[in-house]
Amino acid sequence: MTLVALFALVSFSASFASASLFPKVGTGLKFEIENTTTYVRGTNAYWLPFQNNLEDIDLALDHIAASGLKVVRTWGFNDVTELPPPGVPYFQAFLRGGPPQINTGPDGLQRLDYVVAGAAKRGLKLVIPFVNNWKDYGGMPTYLKYYGGLSNKDWYLSQRAQEQYQKYINVVIGRYINNTAIFAWELANEPRCQGCDTSVIANWAAQTSRYIKSIDPNHMVTLGDEGHGVPGDSTYPYGTSEGSDFVKNLAIPDLDFGTFHFYPDAWHVKPESGSKWVQDHAAACAAAKKPCVFEEYGLNGALKCAKMRPWQKTSISTVGMAGDMYWQAGDALSSGLSSDDGNTIYPNTENYDCIVTEHAKDSTARRRR
Repeated sequence: MTLVALFALVSFSASFASASLFPKVGTGLKFEIENTTTYVRGTNAYWLPFQNNLEDIDLALDHIAASGLKVVRTWGFNDVTELPPPGVPYFQAFLRGGPPQINTGPDGLQRLDYVVAGAAKRGLKLVIPFVNNWKDYGGMPTYLKYYGGLSNKDWYLSQRAQEQYQKYINVVIGRYINNTAIFAWELANEPRCQGCDTSVIANWAAQTSRYIKSIDPNHMVTLGDEGHGVPGDSTYPYGTSEGSDFVKNLAIPDLDFGTFHFYPDAWHVKPESGSKWVQDHAAACAAAKKPCVFEEYGLNGALKCAKMRPWQKTSISTVGMAGDMYWQAGDALSSGLSSDDGNTIYPNTENYDCIVTEHAKDSTARRRR
C-alpha cells in the first residue's frame, strides 16, 4: 500500500470516531483512554517519522507496544532551509525567494501519516510537538533565519513567524483531527526564552493553545516545557532564567495537563534530587487540578537503573502524577542502532529490563489497587 493510499484509509476510518474514544483528562488527576482511567507509561522516539525503511517504523512500534507502553512522543516537525536530496524527509521548507512550503508528499508528512497509522493499529497513542526550541530538525532557529531575529524571544514575538507556525499547525491537525491515536498536541519541544520575562512564553502559549482548541476540540493540548519555575528549591531547574514559570503556564485554560523533564547531567544537579523534582511538580499540578506528565527523563552512561527507578516509583505513587515517558526508546534497525545520545534504552538490555519491564509491573499493580 502506498503512503497516499494509507493516509486516505486512516483518515476515512478515523472520521467516524466517537468522542468518547479520544484520550482525555479523567477522574483523580489521571487520563481516560478508551473509557479506562489510568496512569500512562510511555516513551520518546522522536526519530520514528524520519526512517527511510518503513519496516523499521513497524519494528520499533511492535517492540514498544509489546513492552506494555501506551504513549509515544515523536516529532511532528522537520524544518529545512535547503531542499534535501530525494528520499530524505522534510516537513517544511523555508527557501529564499519564495513562501515557506509545507511538504505533504511521500518524503513529507506522509511519513508521519505512517507513524500515526502504525500507532493506531497497535493501540498506541502519540504526543506530537509542532516545533523545536533547538536547531535539531530545524525548529525556531529555522524560522528566525527566514524571518529575521537573533533570539527565541524574536520568534515568540514575530507576527510573521507565528502566522506560519499556525499555518503549519493547521495542516498537521487537519490530517488527524478525527484520529483517536493522537494523545495530545504539543506546542513545542522544550520552549525557552532565556532571560525573558515569563509573560513572553505564557502569552504565546495562551494564544497558541486557544488557536488549537478553536480548530480541534477533540484532542488534548499541552505545552511541552521542561518544568522550570516551580516552587521548592533555589537550584537552576527551579528558577525562571529560561523564561518559563511552570505554575503560571499551568493556569492557562486551554492547556489540559502539565509537562516537565529531568536531565541531571545537563543541569548539573544530583540524580537523587529527581524524586523531589517529581513531587514538587505534582504538588503544583494537584493545586491547579490538572494532571502532570513526567515527559522526558534520562541519564548518560550504561548503568541507569539504580538512579532512575526511584524517579519512576515516585511518579507512580504521587498525587498529581498521571504518567511518565522515559527518554528514549531505541531499537536495532535495518540501518543499525537508532540514535543514541547516551540516554537511549534498547530492548534486551539490563537497563530495559529495569526501566521498562519492571516499571510496567509497578504501573499495572497500581492500576489494580
